[in-house]
Amino acid sequence: MAGKKVLIVYAHQSSGSFNAAVKDAAAEVLAAKGCTVEVSDLYAMQFKAAATVEDITGKVKSALHFRYAEETKLAWEAGQLSADITEEQRKLTDADLIIFQFPMYWFTVPAIMKGWMDRVLTLGYAYSHEKRYSQGIFKDKKAMLSFTTGSHETMFSATGINGDMNVTLWPLQNGILHYCGFQVLAPQIFWAPSHVSAANRSTMLDGWRTRLEGILGEEPLSFTPMDCFDGEKGFQLKPEVSEKHATKEFGLTSGIHLGKPLPPYNQMKAGV
Repeated sequence: MAGKKVLIVYAHQSSGSFNAAVKDAAAEVLAAKGCTVEVSDLYAMQFKAAATVEDITGKVKSALHFRYAEETKLAWEAGQLSADITEEQRKLTDADLIIFQFPMYWFTVPAIMKGWMDRVLTLGYAYSHEKRYSQGIFKDKKAMLSFTTGSHETMFSATGINGDMNVTLWPLQNGILHYCGFQVLAPQIFWAPSHVSAANRSTMLDGWRTRLEGILGEEPLSFTPMDCFDGEKGFQLKPEVSEKHATKEFGLTSGIHLGKPLPPYNQMKAGV
């Protein structure tokens, strides 16, 4: 792990929060392993969440019919993105591992972190029609979600009131991270830390520190490779792939389930 670079994208308002303790533990352990660690503290930076025309410093192609993705691609190519975006892109380009640290808000990331994703992961820089999913631009980088929940683990089960956490994580881990090509490591989930004892929170942190010791050597989560889909037929699974899995008990992934039961822990544990 020595010599590797880590970017922690952190979203919490309080330096006394459990999320802050988790972020600090990651920075401490990884630095001790010889990694260079940068932290983007989004609230402290007052990072702008809204993706707007102000993200472009030059002229836009079409002000009347402004299309953010296309316009920021042109701006990126011309070196005309706003300074806060280009600085985060520099950090991301340098990093071998990106950790997103946050409290789960409404079953997803906080608005300020979603804004980081909307603005920093621009078309051309982070993905293109040709370079996405398993053929994505960031296929040599690893990324992971590390977050706290407000609900206990049982509530995020297949029979729990919140539904299966594997389903909740699919849009974030497949639709954002894997879409950009990242090797997605299993998430680090801290279940309802505000509803457990200080001793239990300490145990959670100890488990996180232990995991961090070998984090860069972990096997990533499994996603269906892009070459399993037919691009000329609306990116549907190729018939031979569907036939191969026709007799299997579970679907391929939490999202591409073939109408079968979801594969257990598909978005939560590697090698499952």
